Amino acid sequence: MLTAQKRKFAVALMSGMSQKDAAIKAGYSEKSARSKGSQLAKDPEVIAFIERKKKENIDVDEVPAYRKNVYTPAVNTPEKIPVPESPPTVGTYDDPLKFLMAVMNDAGEEIDVRKDAAKAMLPYIHPKKGETGKKDARNAAAKVAAGASKFGAMTPPKLVVNNKKG
Repeated sequence: MLTAQKRKFAVALMSGMSQKDAAIKAGYSEKSARSKGSQLAKDPEVIAFIERKKKENIDVDEVPAYRKNVYTPAVNTPEKIPVPESPPTVGTYDDPLKFLMAVMNDAGEEIDVRKDAAKAMLPYIHPKKGETGKKDARNAAAKVAAGASKFGAMTPPKLVVNNKKG
């Protein structure tokens, strides 16, 4: 599982820091940073995270255009608040449970997001058992065991009352 410290280490390592400095930046102590940096550099999850981040393309102009007109807003004009774009979804979901299932099974999502979706979905798929106490459960198990045993206690006789006068 890629923890927050491992993620910080990987980002620091990708920015060009040494393994020791990246471990210190990730929050490990300076005494153990050298060995921890070496361990984390060999960790398969950290390696996979770095490879995944390297594959992401960032569009940057190779050569800046000379004398390009750049929009510079006036000083006193309020900036427009950018509306965050909703993450692209494959389909629209009427059932929230199906949406949570899709997020949980999406391999492209971060593991923390997938875990949160699984936690949110859990009570609907596997509900908690009834609110019976230990004593109630023990008594119910004793009744089941007594009825199945050859030498268990017999049920009391049923008394029939005949109130007819005859």
